[in-house]
Amino acid sequence: MIKFSIVTITFNAEGALPRTLESVLRQGYPAIEHLIVDGASADGTLGVAEDYKRRSDSAANGHAVAISSEPDRGLYDAMNKGLARATGDYVCFLNAGDYLPATDTIGLLARTAASAVAAGGGLPAVIYGDTDIVDDAGRYLGPRRLRPPRNLSWRSFRHGMLVCHQAFYARTDIARRTPYDLKYKYSADVDWCIRVMKEAARQRLPLANARATIACYTQEGQTTLHHRESLRERFSVMACHYGVVPTTIMHAWFVVRELLRRLRPRAGRQRR
Repeated sequence: MIKFSIVTITFNAEGALPRTLESVLRQGYPAIEHLIVDGASADGTLGVAEDYKRRSDSAANGHAVAISSEPDRGLYDAMNKGLARATGDYVCFLNAGDYLPATDTIGLLARTAASAVAAGGGLPAVIYGDTDIVDDAGRYLGPRRLRPPRNLSWRSFRHGMLVCHQAFYARTDIARRTPYDLKYKYSADVDWCIRVMKEAARQRLPLANARATIACYTQEGQTTLHHRESLRERFSVMACHYGVVPTTIMHAWFVVRELLRRLRPRAGRQRR
């Protein structure tokens, strides 16, 4: 049975954490390891996590829950700690406030991987899917604007981060050899996903599309709060992998596309 490690990074997340934990607890698939990596929270986060662990243990659902709490050097340092501790075949980062959309989400991912193996492609390097956006209260806002392509490759991210980090399940053996680069403060996840997919291409391993929504992502995050700094850093990441000139041309198109998007509703109002 394919085992999944779900890593949840927390820091003073007492209010947002419960819906994340509940979504994992409800999974019918048994081979799940849930690692909660806390950055020495000062609120009730650890109490919420400990209660969740007790409930998961008493549910006898086959899930293994482990909690750690210590100071870290930021989000991506905590993610690297999660990578080092993960023992599943796949690892994914589902942070406080994000959640799995259905009780069979992990089962669907397992079946997707098994189908790829049966087709002779080997165990996929990545399983990916669609993402829905939710607000701070977990209410549905709509599908994520950027959608994953039917056939993903590391070159796909030239057009933006087409797969949300929370909907990107990487094989743990590859992910552990590809830790997050701590020189990036806001966009190390983009760099990490590209490097994982590059390694998949080097090993000629498939990337498997689950063809379903597999994550609900809370809109307000560090990237949203520090939008301008994130854009600068993301440009640096893209230029590193795809070259300065192609990245500049693509970002110019991003600006034009955004302007067109903003003008479209205004033009519609004028016609009415």
